[in-house]
Amino acid sequence: MGVTGQKAEGKMAAPEERELSQEQTEKLLQFQDLTGIESMDQCRQTLQQHNWNIEAAVQDRLNEQEGVPSVFNTTPSRPLQVNTADHRVYSYVVSRPQPRGLLGWGYYLIMLPFRITYYTLLDIFRFALRFIRPDPRSRVTDPVGDIVSFIQIFEEKYGRTHPVFYQGTYSQALNDAKQELRFLLVYLHGEDHQDSDEFCRNTLCTSEVTQFVNSRMLFWACSTNKPEGFRVSQALRENTYPFLAMIMLKDRRMTVVGRLEGLIQPQDLINQLTFIMEANQTYLVSERLEREERNQTQVLRQQQDEAYLASLRADQEKERKRREKQEQKRREEEEAQLRLQAEERKKRNLQEEKERRSEGLPAEPVADHPDSLKIIFKMPNDSRVERRFLFTQSLSVIHDFLFSLKETPEHFQIVANFPRRVLPCLPTEEDSVPPTLQEAGLSRSQLLFVQDLTDE
Repeated sequence: MGVTGQKAEGKMAAPEERELSQEQTEKLLQFQDLTGIESMDQCRQTLQQHNWNIEAAVQDRLNEQEGVPSVFNTTPSRPLQVNTADHRVYSYVVSRPQPRGLLGWGYYLIMLPFRITYYTLLDIFRFALRFIRPDPRSRVTDPVGDIVSFIQIFEEKYGRTHPVFYQGTYSQALNDAKQELRFLLVYLHGEDHQDSDEFCRNTLCTSEVTQFVNSRMLFWACSTNKPEGFRVSQALRENTYPFLAMIMLKDRRMTVVGRLEGLIQPQDLINQLTFIMEANQTYLVSERLEREERNQTQVLRQQQDEAYLASLRADQEKERKRREKQEQKRREEEEAQLRLQAEERKKRNLQEEKERRSEGLPAEPVADHPDSLKIIFKMPNDSRVERRFLFTQSLSVIHDFLFSLKETPEHFQIVANFPRRVLPCLPTEEDSVPPTLQEAGLSRSQLLFVQDLTDE
């Protein structure tokens, strides 16, 4: 949130073409292995945006993969979406100890005018400076860089024994706390305040506070001298330092539910945080139940949608099979109709051919013709047909005669006995002209058999 395009432009204007150092090259290769980004230019640009801090760059990359917008996406600046107007916020302020004894009160009264004068002049100077030069902290250009820089300075000064800092922007910390339904503890570090150093050394960096915070909440911290910390300070409006704010999801909004200000001791800090958590735990439990109910409703709706889609697919499959069956039946009926038409056309053609052959037959000779012979044909249906022919006529004549008969099959052959032989009634490649009846060796009274060849 609040990242402007000036940061990106400033980074692009840097001399990217210069040679990388050995350490930068190693970080570049390590970052590519950790993130799986194939483009070396993209890896280099990302590391440059994070001042070559590989931990912050990897954290930002993981946040992007989890659906949290990158802090380097150019988006318009807008106020942080945290509810600070809840009048039920628990507030705990630790006042500085009062002077003790005559000597303490005397020192306090002597120094009081100097303190008032110093802080008054300082406020006047800062107020006047705003008209000459705007506060540079008001322009957030590298929020992740602010966080990383603060963590490095903090560890150099106070060591590495401290609660785990969230290495991301304030907005990303809010988003993670909201998604995970966890408490978020925000610490604003006032570097110029007299109690900040003692709080960090003797309270925040103690083992009991570190263990307590790490096991129960997310922890985000930044210095108010950094633009990111200053922006959060403007949103939370702290009164003094050290300042701690407990934030959680309440009534579906990220809300400040506790404020701790002043120099607080370790056990007192743990007690106060425990009190705030126990007082607001019911809201998280309620939100978890609502989220679980929403998830169950979503799962139920998804199951219903899947069942509906399965039923729809089944109906569509039935309809498809029904259409296929109808189409197959239609094709079968068409094919049967075509076959019937073909058979009728074949019969008609056969009948026309029979009539043509019958019309082309020579007249039957008289009984007393010297060259005539009588042939008795035994048909496949055991009926007999008798007709006279001339010895000089071709065997094709008797074939045409039989073909013209109604009871004769379409394909047949004529067989004679004693000796049994098939008469060559049709032309062949070897003999284009069938022999005559006399050449075929038929007698004046001859019995011939007609064999059906239709099924062969």
